[in-house]
Amino acid sequence: MESIIGVHRNHFGEVMSFVTSSGRVISYQKALVETDAGLIGGIHKQEGPNGDIVLLPDEAVNFDHLPNLF
Repeated sequence: MESIIGVHRNHFGEVMSFVTSSGRVISYQKALVETDAGLIGGIHKQEGPNGDIVLLPDEAVNFDHLPNLF
């Protein structure tokens, strides 16, 4: 099972894609699908304040602790 080791953020600081432990760069949408399929561990889905589905790490409040990798 892969895990998230880094993020790509836009100029507003929003997470746009993730870097996995195997080195893949996947979109936020792809991460949602792979989390549902049980392919990525350490994150979960939750309903956000606007009713949208967001990803959150299991051990933290947000992804700010992860490096912004390019």
